[in-house]
This record gives sequence, C-alpha cells and structure tokens, in this order.
Amino acid sequence: MKIAVTAVRMLMGLLFLFASITFLFQLFPKPELTGDMKTFNAGLEASGYLMYLIKVIELVCGIALVSGRFVPLAAVLLAPISVNILCVHLFLAPEGLPVAIFVVLGNLFLAYTYREVYAPLFAAK
Repeated sequence: MKIAVTAVRMLMGLLFLFASITFLFQLFPKPELTGDMKTFNAGLEASGYLMYLIKVIELVCGIALVSGRFVPLAAVLLAPISVNILCVHLFLAPEGLPVAIFVVLGNLFLAYTYREVYAPLFAAK
C-alpha cells in the first residue's frame, strides 16, 4: 500500500508541477481552442487573476506532493481543482478525459489514505 501511495502522490505531484510550470513560464505555445472550450478559456483569462491563482496553487501543491510534506493539505486544496478538471473534460474537451479521471481518482485515493487526518473535521461538537 505504501508503494501505491508514493507512486500516486509522485505522479500527481509531477503532473501538477509540469502543468503549472509550463503555464507560468509559457514554455509551450498555447494550443488553438475552438467552440465552448475557447469561450470557457476566454472567461478564465478575462478575470485576469484566476488562471494564475490556480496554477500557483497547483505549483505549491505539486511541490508538496513530490516532497511528501503537507500531503493532506495539498489533497484538500487540489480537490476543487481536480473536480473542475474532470468537468471541463467531461463537457468541453473529452480528449483529456483519461488524465482527468486519473487526477480525480488519485486525489480520492490520497484523501482515503489520509482519512485519519481529516476525521476531526467531521466530528460533531
């Protein structure tokens, strides 16, 4: 089980590191988008800050996952981003669905692995 946790944590961390670094440092040209995906992306870019905020969170959480420090916190911060990645690929760009499914399942797996850490959050007081 420990090997599986480490493998999933590292793969997710590297994926988020790669995605955030390539965006923040503009290492690759942006692909030409069409249709609803173009409209969605234009909305994110129009905010002026949202994509940068998401990518900085992905960068910090990717570092946390790769280093193995603050993994439960990183999983919590990445949860809404992971769900949004899945929804975008379900409804707008189905070609990225396999990676989106991996991200969501990986995040759920990490959350399950660290469930003892989250238990106090669900205790009624």
